Amino acid sequence: MSPSFVHRITKYDPADRDERGHYTGTEDTVSDHGTVEAAYLAAVAAFAEASGVDRLEIREPSVTGFVHFGVEPPVGGHGLGGLFPADLAGYHDGAVVSLTVALELVRAMLRGQGAWCRLEVGDVFTVHVGWDQYVYVGSDRRCADAVARTRELGLLPEPTAVSPYAAEFDESEVTQAADAGFWTRLRGELAARQAVLLEEAYVLNAARWHRLTPENLDAVRAGLGPRALLTVWPDLNPDVGAVLAALPEEGSVEFVWEARDGTISHTIVDETEYQGLADLVAGARAARALPMYVDERHPLFCAALPDSDGVLRARW
Repeated sequence: MSPSFVHRITKYDPADRDERGHYTGTEDTVSDHGTVEAAYLAAVAAFAEASGVDRLEIREPSVTGFVHFGVEPPVGGHGLGGLFPADLAGYHDGAVVSLTVALELVRAMLRGQGAWCRLEVGDVFTVHVGWDQYVYVGSDRRCADAVARTRELGLLPEPTAVSPYAAEFDESEVTQAADAGFWTRLRGELAARQAVLLEEAYVLNAARWHRLTPENLDAVRAGLGPRALLTVWPDLNPDVGAVLAALPEEGSVEFVWEARDGTISHTIVDETEYQGLADLVAGARAARALPMYVDERHPLFCAALPDSDGVLRARW
């Protein structure tokens, strides 16, 4: 369910739209990092206050990926510096943050600095930041005072049926929970293979890698991030030279390797970067190259971590 009352908030004068609703004026499509940006934040705050909301839930968080689509250049920390630590602890699906932090997340999204997420309070209140300084705010209340306040701020609040960034509940790619059956299956794979590779996606476009063995499985499991997507791959190949020699002649791959000190690293490279990759992984214990295209990626199995009550709420 989505909130009953949704407004599209923009800085664009409706008089400067064509017959299809496309903006044809001269307003810039990037944040001014100043008074207009502040007006957006004040408008969102007004709607939150009118809805009785002071805390919001982060849903489907992401960070800058292999390809950055933001208008402005990406910044270190994905625009999350000062809000979350470098390892992004606390920035995960289901995390509840104060309105103050939520507004800073809106700021980072308006600036296109890398981070993006939905901000929601169930079907009571939602904030979605789209392209070109379009913000969609949904509430279970009409919020007439917030609408008036938004106009006072110089922005245009326009009623709309639904946010185009609302979650598509029927499009989740992973519906399997990492429940007791998942861990039993994983232990069985370890018994047969001695080791496997675990990809822990803790937010979209960010992952930690673990080389699992029967001895370290419990310790790794205890440190996994909330609602993480867990993908199990065959173990790394100790013949690193063979892995390098088998890289495709063209296209990008994700290269994962284990250094001599046991740390697991990964990078994305194409055929123009193979020599640099060989230098980078010199001395590695083992490695594996994974295809980038979804239809070519064939892990052993995958599942998402449920909440402590056993319910799978992550929408991967």
